[in-house]
Amino acid sequence: MKNMTLFNIAKACGGQLSGGQGTEAAVTGVVLDSRLVQEGNLFIATRGEKADGHSFIPQVAEKGAAGVVCEEVPEAEIPYILVKDSFQALKDIAAFYRQQLSIPVVGITGSVGKTSTKEFIAAVLGEKYRVLKTEGNYNNEVGLPLTVLRIREEHQAAVLEMGISDFGEMHRLSAVARPDICVLTNIGQCHLENLGSREGILKAKTEIFDFMQDDGFVCVNGDDDMLAAIDTVKGKKPFRFGADPANRVYADGIENRGLLGSKAAIHVEDDAFTVEIPLPGEHMVYNALAAVCVGSLLGVGKEEMKSGIRHLQAVKGRSNVIQLPAGILIDDCYNANPVSMKAAIDLLQLAPQRKVAVLGDMFELGEGEIAMHAEVGKYAMSRGTDVLVCIGGLSRHMYQGAKETISKNAVYYFPDKQSFL
Repeated sequence: MKNMTLFNIAKACGGQLSGGQGTEAAVTGVVLDSRLVQEGNLFIATRGEKADGHSFIPQVAEKGAAGVVCEEVPEAEIPYILVKDSFQALKDIAAFYRQQLSIPVVGITGSVGKTSTKEFIAAVLGEKYRVLKTEGNYNNEVGLPLTVLRIREEHQAAVLEMGISDFGEMHRLSAVARPDICVLTNIGQCHLENLGSREGILKAKTEIFDFMQDDGFVCVNGDDDMLAAIDTVKGKKPFRFGADPANRVYADGIENRGLLGSKAAIHVEDDAFTVEIPLPGEHMVYNALAAVCVGSLLGVGKEEMKSGIRHLQAVKGRSNVIQLPAGILIDDCYNANPVSMKAAIDLLQLAPQRKVAVLGDMFELGEGEIAMHAEVGKYAMSRGTDVLVCIGGLSRHMYQGAKETISKNAVYYFPDKQSFL
């Protein structure tokens, strides 16, 4: 880890370095979980709801940790950096480390499709570069810094998912990531409880531009009405992708292959090529377009882009089609908002068998949560869902919305998972 000595780390996070020699030796990694500490690592002791990392400092010292970042003087004999806030120190340390790196960093945000878009972009770039990408749900103010701190000399590009729920969060994430390319998937109805409106969501998401590199690029969904209104960022026009031929990258000739995915002709300025998209749903075409947009900016050839997209595999909990003896299970349960729910319902309609939707509560929707749940219930019925099962307190409104339709298909409501099971 370039320039990551205890001395430099203490300076970066404004901490007081004490307790031993070896302050010029580079640490080999940074971790918050004491169970993952290896010799030469830096352990950051944080206080959580269930455990206090400070109580594990003696164990990490025995494991050969190079030092610890902590909020109180440890009892163990180990070099330590004393700080006021360990979580803030984590972000400061990651921001310092990011500035030592020269590889291109892609930052991805939006209301829906961040993870799938991240997977598409990483797959396309992976045909040309050694790529580090966000794993799991490491997209917040703890996960993102830890992901940045996983970048090593062998990596040639990084693809970072950046998720928020309130104003100011993206500003802080951007200060750590300092993206070279910013990708915005769409502006939907997530986190309305904190952000108030789609305009508020746009304002919060576009904080990603605050620390974008001066010579960086912006890629946006040009078919999204809110994102289409972005004219310039740091004096440059954004690169747009979508179905509209006015976009720099667009798709036409889309062939829906049901649960097997789709085929489409993708146009990049004066060039065009056909791609096979293995994940089902029209929204996956947009994810592929975003990947092509980024890939073209980073010099990935069209054959490499086609290969990366064709070999992509579904992520657990996101449009993951699972063949079972009794039928087909579509696992799309990771997150929920009106846009993603409707996309999942559309995906369900591609199945040839009887269509059963098991839906749960959508959170952080603000004052309109009742109407939005009812809208999803009505939408499920309008799309021909044979059986709709609504689970959770808020999903009662989804159930009621479905029952208000003319459809004679079966609709059930359960207040919680226990009563359902």
